[in-house]
Amino acid sequence: MEYTKLKYINQYKSKSINPAKTPDTIFEMYSVPIYATGHPEYLRGDEIASNKAIVRKNDILLCKINPRINRVWVVSDESGKQNIASSEWIVIRNSEYNPEFLAWYFRTPKFQKFMTSEITGIGGSLTRAQPKCVAEYPVPVLNRKKQDEIVNILDKCKFVIDSRKRELLELDNIIKARFVEMFGSIHESTGYPYLALKDLSDVISGGTPSRGKAEFWNNGTIPWVKTTELKNNVITDVDEYITEEGLVNSSAKLVPAGTILVAMYGQGKTRGMTAYLDIEASTNQACACILPSDKIDSMFMWKYFELSYDKLRSLAQGAGQPNLNGNMIKNFKVLVPPIEMQKSYVNFVNQVDKSKVKVQKA
Repeated sequence: MEYTKLKYINQYKSKSINPAKTPDTIFEMYSVPIYATGHPEYLRGDEIASNKAIVRKNDILLCKINPRINRVWVVSDESGKQNIASSEWIVIRNSEYNPEFLAWYFRTPKFQKFMTSEITGIGGSLTRAQPKCVAEYPVPVLNRKKQDEIVNILDKCKFVIDSRKRELLELDNIIKARFVEMFGSIHESTGYPYLALKDLSDVISGGTPSRGKAEFWNNGTIPWVKTTELKNNVITDVDEYITEEGLVNSSAKLVPAGTILVAMYGQGKTRGMTAYLDIEASTNQACACILPSDKIDSMFMWKYFELSYDKLRSLAQGAGQPNLNGNMIKNFKVLVPPIEMQKSYVNFVNQVDKSKVKVQKA
């Protein structure tokens, strides 16, 4: 495929406006914070504090702040009002290109790699792609008919994927609705008791493996579970294995299949995530290992943890990055209906999960 540099196709000539000079005018504003909604916001001139770039329908906006997030937006001109954009966007305009074709290209891993290759800043939201560098990056040269064909295919793919995601969301809602139907609200009294985990199970923390000697760590046979592998999932395999010598020469513990793991530490959404261990494995101190007693069905307890994800995360404490601790886990209360009802709910969830697997494969 033939390529050219972005600067050779970009017809945009920078032009700015100070909205505050027309305080009563409504502007269609494309800002980075509002990007996630998929729609611009509408602001009066006196609500906009600084100069903005004047853009128009079919301009492509390429976000230069924290380019790893890969935000690409095509100006839609939803209202017919003056379209403006914040200075955190690089604006690309070309009347001969299908704007959606360029947007799809800018979203590719290939182009994202370019965008993150020459950034400035110290990390995270402070990093920025440099417009002068971006102007040198390659873009494909294709006739408009071929562009339109590609866009049509990718739009159809996106529609199917979005439809499947909506199906998965609805299936999750069915699981929650069934719980409420059978037991009532997750964390409010329903006539069934709520018991602390310490009264329903053994709660232990993982340990620390011996990394001092490579032979203790590498090429072993004992599964080693990391917190990043806890995604409200069933764990049947892992990425790393330690040796028996490594287990003996460390504080790491071996826990049986049927153990529920809870991430006590972790960045982003990791903290509070759980997993059902379907194999015998070892893990570190960042995980709480819960071994349910015969008072509660282990799968029911795990499903209850899934539904309680937000509640569990809210208990975390500490400056900077809040964490959970052993006492928080031990004192966390779990609904305990009759065991027959627990098993009935688990059977229902298993049937829904089978449907979810089919949708995910699709």
